[in-house]
Order: sequence, then C-alpha cells, then structure tokens
Amino acid sequence: MSVRSLFALFSSDLAIDLGTANTCVYARGKGVVLNEPSIVAINKVTGRTEAVGREAKEMLGRTPGNIVAIRPMRDGVIADFEIAEKMLTYFIKKAHNRTVWVRPRIVIGVPSEITQVEKRAVKDSAYRAKASEVYLVEEAMAAAIGAGMPVTEPAANMIVDIGGGTTDIAVISLAGIVYSKAVRVAGNEMDEAIIQYIKKTYNLLIGERTSEGIKIRMGSASGLDGRITMEIKGRHLVEGVPKTITITDEEIREALADTVRVIVDAVRVALEKTPPELSADIVDRGIVLTGGGALLKNLDKRLREETGLPLAMAEDPLASVVLGVGRMLSDFGLLRKISID
Repeated sequence: MSVRSLFALFSSDLAIDLGTANTCVYARGKGVVLNEPSIVAINKVTGRTEAVGREAKEMLGRTPGNIVAIRPMRDGVIADFEIAEKMLTYFIKKAHNRTVWVRPRIVIGVPSEITQVEKRAVKDSAYRAKASEVYLVEEAMAAAIGAGMPVTEPAANMIVDIGGGTTDIAVISLAGIVYSKAVRVAGNEMDEAIIQYIKKTYNLLIGERTSEGIKIRMGSASGLDGRITMEIKGRHLVEGVPKTITITDEEIREALADTVRVIVDAVRVALEKTPPELSADIVDRGIVLTGGGALLKNLDKRLREETGLPLAMAEDPLASVVLGVGRMLSDFGLLRKISID
C-alpha cells in the first residue's frame, strides 16, 4: 500500500468557497465547519501572521503601523499569492482541528470568467497548503447545486450569485453552463459606493466596516415601506475632528443606485443571450438569487419589476456556493462532469 493511498484513508476531503469577502469551508460528513472573513493581519516587521479571519476583520482600519490587515482576494481572484496561501493553510488546519498530516482532496469554487493564470494561482495555493488533489468548480454552478436546483435536467436553471467581489450569472442545463457572465461589481463595490457618497455629500470619511454596517442595516434596491434613519460616526474632512451625522435610507439607495443598475443590466443581458428554448423554461421556473449581496433589501423586487420574471431567494444565500461544492465531495461523477481545468 503506497504512502499516498495511506494518506487517502485518513484524508478528510474539504470543499472551499474562496470568496473575496468570506471563505467558507465544508468538511465531508460534517457540513459547513468554518465561515470567516477572507482577511489576514500581518506584522510587517517580523513577517508573522498575527490573525486570520474574524480576528483579523476586527482589526480592519484599527491597526498600528507595524500590523496590516490584508484581503488576499480581489474581485473573486487571488491578488496576493503568499497571503492567500497562509490564509488557506490556516483555514484547512482549523477545519481539521489542527491535524497536520492530513492531505485532503479539495474542491474550490471560483468565478466563472477566471483566466488560466488565476486558475493556476488558486490551484498552486491549495497544493502549497498541503492538498493532495485540487478540483475547481465554477461558483455559479456550485451555487445552483447548493440552492437545490435540478442542474442535470435538460431545462434552463438561471442563477444570479452576488458575492463580495463578483456577481456570477449563469444559465445551466444538462449539468453544463449554457451562458455565464461574471461582473466584477458586487457587495464590496456597494460598500465603496457608500463611502464615496458620504464623503462627497457630508465631507465625512468612514471606514469599510462602518459602510458595510450601513449597507446591511439600510441598503435597498427600491423604495422601502418605512423610513429608516441611522447615526453614523466618522472623521470630518474639513474640520479634521470626529463627527456624528444622521443619514436616511433614501440617501443610501441613491448611493447604491449605480451598482444595482450594473447588476440588473447584467441579468438582462444574460436573458437576451439565452437560447429561445431555454428562455421559455426561465419564464416558468424563474431566476434564483443567491450570495450575500442578494440580501440587499428589495433587490428581488427590483429584479422582478425589471425582468417580469418570477424570482426566488435561495434558502441559505450565504452558504449556497459552499453547500454546492460540498455536495460534490460525495458525488464524484458530477464533479468530473463539471470541474474545470
């Protein structure tokens, strides 16, 4: 018996949704074992990793000069190779309760329009983090499987997965992707739009964490039933001192208008490019929304108005991709069909 097959005995396969904002890990037989922000805090002087995930996120915008909080993923792909590898190694160890000799088979969800170079980077990072085999699966396909859509049937399944860095839109039939588009506009872009709007309107500077909080609490894609107001604190650019202002949901809706428009347009383009037989299926079955960005208030309503099609929200929008990738750990036949090389 070779060493490799001995490893395979102990191997506990993992599925990873390597997201721009959050990384989720699914262990075979256990379900989702980890869901943490994709952030690493590094000490610039010693080069040591100070914190990863949730602890590192707490440090965002609050670190002293010698510590930097870095997001190794940008727009759904690896922007900082070394840091991504440290992050993956940490998450894999944490998922396996720190056992070091485990060499898992790993399935990773990646954005649909990822380049060869980017694929290589993801694979290399996983191999360096001690994986024995690495499979890549397109996020849109994984999200559709995780949302429980019947992807292997000869009928159209349309999915819109709005993550942190990318919005993946796909039309799937017979376990293959008929049309796919990844727009690099999603949750992070919304946060940035809020920061810029408040800076322009109020001369107030706020951080990433504050703007994410505003988006979650009062961001919306179309008018809400009641008015929401919120007090926010930041640094005034002219006076240079900390200040508190009150903003309303209308203002935030205006701030997010362009970002939402890009997502809505991408969905319309996808519908235009779908073959007629499959379009007929989409009219019957509708579109499924998933991903953290899909939680934006009234986004489903807005898409329904713009397309005239029925819209459903995935049961667990934040975990659809990782649940889908996780399902492939026990269905290798399906994995072979849909993994990309």
